[in-house]
Amino acid sequence: MDDVEVRRATPAHLASLLGMLGEFYAEDGHEYDEGRIRAALDPLLTDDALGQVWVLQRRVDDLDSGLLGYAVLTWGWSLESGGREGLLDEFFVVTGRRRGGLGGLLIERVIAEARTAGCRALFLETERPNHKARAFYDRHGLEEQESIWMSAQLD
Repeated sequence: MDDVEVRRATPAHLASLLGMLGEFYAEDGHEYDEGRIRAALDPLLTDDALGQVWVLQRRVDDLDSGLLGYAVLTWGWSLESGGREGLLDEFFVVTGRRRGGLGGLLIERVIAEARTAGCRALFLETERPNHKARAFYDRHGLEEQESIWMSAQLD
C-alpha cells in the first residue's frame, strides 16, 4: 500500500468522483442523477463549511487519475452528541481493490479528520442486507445502534 495515499479531494477530482459515484449508486441500487449529485458535491470540494471529500488514490502526479475510492464526510449538530457530529454519507472502494486494506486506510483517515474537525460522534447508514459493510465498519469502531433513521424527501 506504499503506492496509495488518502488526500482531500479538489475540483480536479470531479470527473473521476462522478464515475465512482455512478458505480457505487448502481451497486447499491440508488438513482444516479448527475446534476443533483454535482450540485451537492461541488461545495464540499471547495469549502469545509458543510463537510469534506477524501479520495484514495495511487501516488501519481496527475490528481485526476488513479482513484481507488472516496469518502464523503458531512457535518451536523446535535444536542444529544454534545455538538458537531459527522455523517459518513458516502464510502466506496472500487471493485477489485476491496479486501486489501485500502478501505481501512480510508476510513481510519476519515475518522481522524472528523475528530480533528471537532466531531463528537460519527454516524453512517448501510442498507439492511449489507452485512459485509456492517462487519467492516464494526472492525473500525462503529457500532450498530438501536435507533431507526427515518427520512422525508423535501424537494
